[in-house]
Amino acid sequence: MIRFRNILFSLFLFAPFAVFGQPQFDVFEASIAQIQDALGRGQVSSVQLVQQYLDRIQAYDRQGPKLNSIVRINPEALAKAQALDAERERTGPRSPLHGVPIVVKDNYNTDHMPTTGGSVALANFIPSENAAQLDKLLQAGAIILAKTNLHEYAYGITSIGSLVGQTRNPYDPRRVPGGSSGGTGAAVAASFAAAGFGSDTCGSIRIPSSFNNLIGLRPSKGLSSIYGILPLSHTQDVAGPLARSAEDLAIILDIVSGYDSRDEATEIMRTAAAPAFVDRLYSANLADLRIGKLQQYFEGSDGAVNTELEDALDWYEEQGAEIVDIEIPNMADLIRRSGLIEHEFKPDINQYLSTFSEDESLNLNYIVSQGLYHEAVDGVLSRSNASEFDEEAYRKAIAVRSELRAAIEAVMAEEGLSAIAYPTIKRTQVFTGESQQGSNCSLSANSGLPALSIPVGFTSNGLPVGLELLGGFLQDAELLAIAQPYEAALSSRRAPSTTPALESGLAPIPQVFELLFSQPPLRVEASFEFSVVTNLFIFEVSKEQSQGQTITAVTLVVDSNDDGELNEPIVLNLLPPDVGVATGSHFMSSDFRQAVEGGRLYLKVFGDSLPSAGAAQLIE
Repeated sequence: MIRFRNILFSLFLFAPFAVFGQPQFDVFEASIAQIQDALGRGQVSSVQLVQQYLDRIQAYDRQGPKLNSIVRINPEALAKAQALDAERERTGPRSPLHGVPIVVKDNYNTDHMPTTGGSVALANFIPSENAAQLDKLLQAGAIILAKTNLHEYAYGITSIGSLVGQTRNPYDPRRVPGGSSGGTGAAVAASFAAAGFGSDTCGSIRIPSSFNNLIGLRPSKGLSSIYGILPLSHTQDVAGPLARSAEDLAIILDIVSGYDSRDEATEIMRTAAAPAFVDRLYSANLADLRIGKLQQYFEGSDGAVNTELEDALDWYEEQGAEIVDIEIPNMADLIRRSGLIEHEFKPDINQYLSTFSEDESLNLNYIVSQGLYHEAVDGVLSRSNASEFDEEAYRKAIAVRSELRAAIEAVMAEEGLSAIAYPTIKRTQVFTGESQQGSNCSLSANSGLPALSIPVGFTSNGLPVGLELLGGFLQDAELLAIAQPYEAALSSRRAPSTTPALESGLAPIPQVFELLFSQPPLRVEASFEFSVVTNLFIFEVSKEQSQGQTITAVTLVVDSNDDGELNEPIVLNLLPPDVGVATGSHFMSSDFRQAVEGGRLYLKVFGDSLPSAGAAQLIE
């Protein structure tokens, strides 16, 4: 056990928590613009920003809800922040990202930290150079605060790997955060950084955005470089930011987009006009929009998901946009025949390792033969390693990919569409350990067209829902402009309840309640603890009875209407018959939590000398 704790410490490399004075600014849910304004006013320094984010990581990633989103803290983060603070004093900020902490998925090359892909096989692998997008961030003055967990080798959507295990969703830590960029999604949602970076081969930016109430863009293929990112499929791979607002996303996309001679897909950006995400952010005229509702993807979606999506589309229609039902001919067949991951993963990862590693023996066969991976990726890694490249099948898939894109573009042209709308994923977040289904990732991934996932609401049990908008090639900025008015009008961003603002650098302490119910000869003593960071309602209940009178049940009831009638159904039975003392915990739904916080939770006791409907007492 001691050895294990030492391994964890070496993995996470938390910087010393020195005291740098009390800032006047809190990073919780802070936007990039707010951070930059506070830096400019002297309300906070970059050193203090880094420390605040480190405090939040300490409080909520390894403690509290134990999100497990961070693989490694950058040991140079505080020193980098200090240098950038000094530079700001001398010459002013380099860009809107100057001195702003960012997290990056641990498949981005970092030349001073390991790049692991979430795998023990690469625990000590330090690439020879940074990823291209990372260099652009550094040139802009951003601080790389930490590297985030991912589904091992980005080959799945639940974000589990052999190096640090399962990342949890801050909106319900019992559930997955999506993937493969789930560590980034959870970290950004929990305000562990101003924004974060992920990669998307088939949904890996969009699904974590949907599952964590974030906005995330899978950009047009070639809009920005994927050089130096551990590959899954080089023709499908794209990479970019996940953020808490459209404006934050726009600021970052302007910085990382553009041509890179080391990525041939970016050749289109040599001559294409700069995307100008920030300049175009407020350019959409909703009355001019015509949005196609892709019926094939709405069919079979969870009812709770479709409800939120339908409400979002209704809002656009109320603003003057036209919503039209569409179908894409032969879509399922074209998608099925145009996937390239099975063809490209093995040669791509072997080429990547040979390029950036000095260990000539390190390749996919070695990783598989030694069992250096999590069982969750056993099937995909084993099949990939055993496969032989089929040139003819590969060429056919490339050709079908062109057919798919042409079919989409034909529908968009015929219908005069600004975007195509559908669920980012059809199913809500599964519990950890379960298989996640329902991804609609392939339409964008296999066509190379951009797709934006925007937060549009929550299910009744508090799980975020995302709407995906597919656009024309290099119309990425236009998609973001469509999303911005919705975000501004409906305030679709809601922070997770399990990662609230810190109090003097610490997580809020649990609330404790005690209650005595006494109606002789019946007596119940109860104590309750409500932890906002674990979302657990912990209880201990005991009963006393005499004179032949018995207590049959001790329960919790929520006064849903705040009318005092207490005829609502029982939420939880704390003490069943023939049990004198009971302890336990209850994971709170959003409604239950609101009842606790709003003083609408009652203890209801049933016994021989009590009314048939029981006797209730407010927990306060």
